[in-house]
Amino acid sequence: MTALSITPAVANEQMIRALAAEGLPVEDLAEEGRRFFAFHDGPQWIGFGGIEGDGPDRILRSLVISGTARGKGTGAEAVALLESEARRDGAARLHLLTTTAGDFFRKLGYRDCPRGEAPERVASSREFAALCPASADYLVKRL
Repeated sequence: MTALSITPAVANEQMIRALAAEGLPVEDLAEEGRRFFAFHDGPQWIGFGGIEGDGPDRILRSLVISGTARGKGTGAEAVALLESEARRDGAARLHLLTTTAGDFFRKLGYRDCPRGEAPERVASSREFAALCPASADYLVKRL
């Protein structure tokens, strides 16, 4: 595992390309209420991730790690950094939807939850209401 650094990021062309290449939603990246971060290993960019919302329930979203950094614990380290950011900002729980990475997040302590039990602010988000398919796994973690 590397020692990643995390810095605030804006939805730029590099981020949009990286997310789109993994089939992740990009349509709402510039909307309010989203904070994005870039992950670096030294000077090298290795990924992006975001947190959406305010209050105790937030959405972890748009996590992408570059292919060369995968399989080395980098994704787990990036998630831990996002969780720390959310916790510092007052979040008590992180929610997410995924069609491909359910097992990865379960190994990090995220638990399956019926989608109908999502808090209203989470359930009414564009990610939950429109961008992710109904077949996506809904996972939650208490911070």
